[in-house]
Amino acid sequence: MPLYHTPAAFPSASSEFQTASGPIDYQMTNDYMFHAVLQENPNVLKSLICSLLNLNPDDIRSIQILNPISLGASIDNKTFILDINILFNNNTLINLEMQVKNLFNWEDRSLSYLCRAFDQLLKGSEYHTAKPAIHISILNFTPFPDLPEFYASYKLLNEKNHHIYSDKFNLRMLDLTCIHLATPKDQACQLDNWARLLRATTWEEIKMIAKHNTALLEASETLFTLNADDLIRKQCQARSDYYRLHNTISQKLNTLTAEVKSLSSENQCLTSENQCLTSENLSLNSKVKNLTLENQEKDLLIEQLKAQLHKNQPPV
Repeated sequence: MPLYHTPAAFPSASSEFQTASGPIDYQMTNDYMFHAVLQENPNVLKSLICSLLNLNPDDIRSIQILNPISLGASIDNKTFILDINILFNNNTLINLEMQVKNLFNWEDRSLSYLCRAFDQLLKGSEYHTAKPAIHISILNFTPFPDLPEFYASYKLLNEKNHHIYSDKFNLRMLDLTCIHLATPKDQACQLDNWARLLRATTWEEIKMIAKHNTALLEASETLFTLNADDLIRKQCQARSDYYRLHNTISQKLNTLTAEVKSLSSENQCLTSENQCLTSENLSLNSKVKNLTLENQEKDLLIEQLKAQLHKNQPPV
């Protein structure tokens, strides 16, 4: 399968795309479709990377996906995690991933991806030759709800004077739910429009977004072409089924966790009640014991009084 469908390969794609309407079966937020579009169309890949890194197209002399998948083939363990490793200009590695569901482990997971990418570049090389590594998460959720941001960039820096330790270790997050927070710089890079394209759910919406931008239009047409490919659709559906199953399991786990928490709370209440009853029972037992002793003392006193009375009776 070619890496890029040229107009000659799909002569009717453009005209069919122009008349497309209704919901998009498999959007770019489907991680398989996201990988497929960028792998199938190097121009789209290059344009997206330029926007994400604020580069001019001429700044990227070469770009290559290091972990291509066999499009349409069944997903196996090697392609189950569909992050994309990209080498551009033969000197920088980008690890790019689309993540729609919040698995509540993103901070550690993204760090793992970035460290793995940097370590991969470093193997067999001298330390001073280590190339920059960048991890970019495209998220459909806000990782830090108290600090929402459309496009965030993180580097190692000094806590006191904010001196950057190294430019070779960079982590970025594009939050598709915070397009309204895009800065003028983000807008100048077309990042807000890329985010709208990635989130688009209908062909009418996607054509409206892409009509004034060649790169976005090309991405849209590639998305349309791949949505018509039965093998690609099958794998996209498999990914959707996986996340649906994950959601079902997560919901069930949350329900069971809540039930366990409720039962634990109820058990604590019953334990507390039992302790109170035990304490009360001990108190009652103590009272009974005291009353028994009092009764015994009274019985003894009665016997003593009876004996004294009998002793003092006059003889008949």
